Amino acid sequence: MDRIELLLREFTEAAGVSGAERDVFALMERHLEGIVEVGRDRLGSFIGRLSRGADRPRIMLAAHMDEVGLMVSHFTGSFVRFNTLGGWWPPHLVGTPVRIRTSRGDVPGVVASKSPFAMDKDERDKPVKAKDLYIDVGLWGGRNPESLHIRPGDPVVPVCPFTPLDGGKTFLAKAWDDRIGCAAVVEALRRISRLKIPGCVYGVGTVQEEVGIRGAVTSGRSVDPDVCIAVDVSIAQDLPGAPEGSPEALGAGVSICVYDATLIPNTKLRDLVAGVADRARIPYHFSAVPYGGTDGGRIHLNESGVPTLVMGIPARHIHSAAGIVHRKDFDGAVKLLVETVRALDAKTVASLW
Repeated sequence: MDRIELLLREFTEAAGVSGAERDVFALMERHLEGIVEVGRDRLGSFIGRLSRGADRPRIMLAAHMDEVGLMVSHFTGSFVRFNTLGGWWPPHLVGTPVRIRTSRGDVPGVVASKSPFAMDKDERDKPVKAKDLYIDVGLWGGRNPESLHIRPGDPVVPVCPFTPLDGGKTFLAKAWDDRIGCAAVVEALRRISRLKIPGCVYGVGTVQEEVGIRGAVTSGRSVDPDVCIAVDVSIAQDLPGAPEGSPEALGAGVSICVYDATLIPNTKLRDLVAGVADRARIPYHFSAVPYGGTDGGRIHLNESGVPTLVMGIPARHIHSAAGIVHRKDFDGAVKLLVETVRALDAKTVASLW
């Protein structure tokens, strides 16, 4: 594995469901040691400040540290019941290996349901609901999960080892949403630190995006940016049964999002980023999502408003325990972040509003 693959493996294999992102914070801090001044907001978001003296313009590169996961709610005999954290489609959960993170260490288990062999036809034909699922940690003989130090409120993390596919061109892992964004921000800041920059760049890892875009609010207030680029996944559509003709596909390059349910991006910033990509010959495409949102949806409402854009990296099977991305899409996103920051001098930033 090269350095980038190792970076992606570290970030995806880290445990960090909503509200329990401290391991991902520690990764960002370690990889940016000596590059940025590290801070945090009171909700737990990572805030790394890179400056060459000028305080303005402030450019915020934001990615969320949390992944979709579960939280222990209560017990039914020897089995663990849970609440979902983030937008799970319940059929994706059945059979998912998990780790329950207790105060005494991790407890492995698997998400399970009533056996279909014990159902009648009508019950089998109904869609599975999350409330009917449970985690089996292998207990028997009437033992309660508390005997393994499992408590309500403990975070539960899906398990999927980082695995290169197609000769290392694509990668299988959990938590691409949005650890690929965190890794892109880290790598972009490493490269930006070697350049002359026009202002102050903040690399931010937000918390609790999957449960209401919460860390974007507090970190946005802490940074008070003049421009924001949110880096997240986009929804790859190169799959059986998906709409034909969608530009969202592995290897299609960076997505420049023109609409989602929380953000209509600043059109001048959209055009600037597209122009930067054209000049640097970075593959990209435009995308729109009629539902859902990203950190950009909250950050652009900070104070009197912040010109904001979402860059997406195509990913298959988001909000499940295993997704797939393409290496060249990640590389393109990092390069576009770096070149965009170089283009955002004070005059250009002032022209965005």
